[in-house]
Amino acid sequence: MEYLQTVDWSRAQFALTAVYHWLFVPLTLGLSVVVAIMETRYYCTGDEFWRRTTKFWMRLFGINFAVGVATGIILEFEFGTNWSNYSYFVGDIFGAPLAVEGMLAFFLESTFLAVMFFGWEKVSRGFHLTSTWLTALGANLSALWILVANAWMQYPVGCRFDLETVRNEMTSFREVALSPVAVNKFLHTVASSFTLAALFVVGVSAWYLLRRREEKLARESVAVASAFGVLFALATALTGDKSGAVIARVQPMKLAAMEALYEGGEGMPLTIVGAVGREGPGCCRAEVPKLLSLMSFRDPDAYVPGIRELLYGDEKHGILPVAEKMARGREAIAELARYRAAKEAGDEKTMAEVEAKFDPATPEGEEFLREKFAYFGYGYLENPQQTVPDVPLLFYSFRVMVGAGIYFILLLATVWWLNRRGRLAPKRWLLWSCVWTIPLAYAASQAGWVLTEAGRQPWAIQDLMPVGVAASKLPSGSVSTTFFLFLALFTALLAAEISILLRQIALGPDGAAGNTEPKKY
Repeated sequence: MEYLQTVDWSRAQFALTAVYHWLFVPLTLGLSVVVAIMETRYYCTGDEFWRRTTKFWMRLFGINFAVGVATGIILEFEFGTNWSNYSYFVGDIFGAPLAVEGMLAFFLESTFLAVMFFGWEKVSRGFHLTSTWLTALGANLSALWILVANAWMQYPVGCRFDLETVRNEMTSFREVALSPVAVNKFLHTVASSFTLAALFVVGVSAWYLLRRREEKLARESVAVASAFGVLFALATALTGDKSGAVIARVQPMKLAAMEALYEGGEGMPLTIVGAVGREGPGCCRAEVPKLLSLMSFRDPDAYVPGIRELLYGDEKHGILPVAEKMARGREAIAELARYRAAKEAGDEKTMAEVEAKFDPATPEGEEFLREKFAYFGYGYLENPQQTVPDVPLLFYSFRVMVGAGIYFILLLATVWWLNRRGRLAPKRWLLWSCVWTIPLAYAASQAGWVLTEAGRQPWAIQDLMPVGVAASKLPSGSVSTTFFLFLALFTALLAAEISILLRQIALGPDGAAGNTEPKKY
């Protein structure tokens, strides 16, 4: 019971850290690019207005970046403190992209960040612009390698199991970095982050227009951010559609849960809205016929398995029952135990027998790895129902994310069009909508990560390692204590950031509250 409590607290602590960290990351990724675009306008035109505008948004970027770094460092340390079994089992693979992130991307970002903030009067305009773009590039490269590591947890590829060390080792960095899950996760995450940053800039600019302050800065910022936002909101939709098709192939239980699809079949509909319970679909569901099959497998009549088929098997479509996977996984675990016992006893004959089963170069080894070891993680499960994630949580998170995404496209397109025609400022209801869309953007971003991570449960690594096995064996009291310490710390950091951001926005570009654009450009 003590160990189970430790796992629960470890999950809660990691979720807490990840949620708070992701409040800062998307704005950092997107706003860095928006700032670089604005400075490019300054470089091309020489107009001091664009320098002033760039420095204002750069200041807000810097505040957000500083707090995000603090939470990100804690998140990475938790892999070693709370998830030491996980780190030992796959550290050679998971650590590689994080090492690249630290040596290349974060170094690039942190090096040129200083020039971006403090080099305005010390370097040429061209060098300063280059530094700003390299800072943006570094921030997004950091995201790339972290997302590659996360994608490997969702879809472990490019690795082999070493019987001697009882660890997974990388066989192909290319497969890890360019897996379909990694590519789509990066594109979708970055596109959605750019959209959030665009909504942030539009919302802050709308606040200035409502106050009739900094009207030129607001209009020009809206022009840049709304066009930028429409482009990447559409990209978010396209990459999201592709990600759904990938999930259907590599994480079918996640797809079934987020659709509350308890009974699968051919030509399955997509639920637009509806109620759902933990034991089955609720009433009042609005559906589009055959759309789920079409989006998942690009065929309106394709077979999509439901939760029951994935749990209890479907012989016609080659789906094994989870109970059978658990039995096969336990056979693989038993062979590992037999190897360890033989090694301790010096029984070379038995060791050779087990080694042959784990050798992919032999027919026996190829069959064992495909038929038994492929289900290694299932051997640690206690019952098949553990493989079903929280269906209502995933179902509603998915609809919050998608519904908000559609709204963002319409809002940004409308704002871009009205601002272009000089008709945005009188639409006060629309300006207020832009302001209140900022928290909605963050809610949609968090919903996407809830879908991604909660949908993978109970796996730390899909099919290879359950969360319960990945956790460190620490006293539950230690983890619960640090949970509440982190909760207090992160809440204080978030409150401080919001307070500082609001203060800087109220002061305006020239640092004086109530300034009503003293300079005319």
